[in-house]
Amino acid sequence: MSGHSKWHSIRHKKAITDAKRGKVLTKHSKILSVVGRSDPNPETNASLRVAIQNAKADNVPNDNIDRILKKLSGADKNASQFSEVVYEGFGPEGIAFLVTALTDNQNRTLPEVRTAFTKNGGNFGSSGSVRFLFDHVGIVLIRNGGKPEDELFEMVVEVGANDFLYGEDESEVITDFSALAKVRSALETAGIEIVKSEPQYRAKDPKIIAEKDILEKLEKFVESVEDVDDVDEVFGAFEMG
Repeated sequence: MSGHSKWHSIRHKKAITDAKRGKVLTKHSKILSVVGRSDPNPETNASLRVAIQNAKADNVPNDNIDRILKKLSGADKNASQFSEVVYEGFGPEGIAFLVTALTDNQNRTLPEVRTAFTKNGGNFGSSGSVRFLFDHVGIVLIRNGGKPEDELFEMVVEVGANDFLYGEDESEVITDFSALAKVRSALETAGIEIVKSEPQYRAKDPKIIAEKDILEKLEKFVESVEDVDDVDEVFGAFEMG
């Protein structure tokens, strides 16, 4: 049983800041456009249902979601076609990083991400240079619903999850990426309230860093990469000590 890191709290505060300047809204707009392209009906498109729930969990207004669904239903052939890409490299102190982005123009996004790396003490890498240092996992955020840690732990193990991080009101269920949909569905069937679910990359052997100056460099690096318009998430192979 492992606990939440201090870095997790910092990222949570950063996510709130991003929402204020509209980046979270843009992110979910792109995700909805991608998963709803083939079938804009959430009743028949399970991936779209999950994307809508995740958007609501991040406080995306219903009007925004409805507007995107109406646009998808209109089958606008001139609409931008977004795809997910993963960039790799090293940040300050040689820390490995994976960066996910949703873009309609990789010729624009790649140089912007590369510039963010090189201007902030990092080195942009080639495909496969650091991905082997990370596990591709699925994260399901659940509400505890008053259940004690032991009871929830038994429930998540029963549905095939790999790990469990218990919080005061909400907890994280961690599973293989390939089992994310199955585990999420099993948790719902067991009567557990799902807040959101998403794929993530997590370092297999994160470096523990306690030095304040190094942490400040890494935080500046992460913020600079996150500021690239098309960037979705930034995952680093380190934890605060």
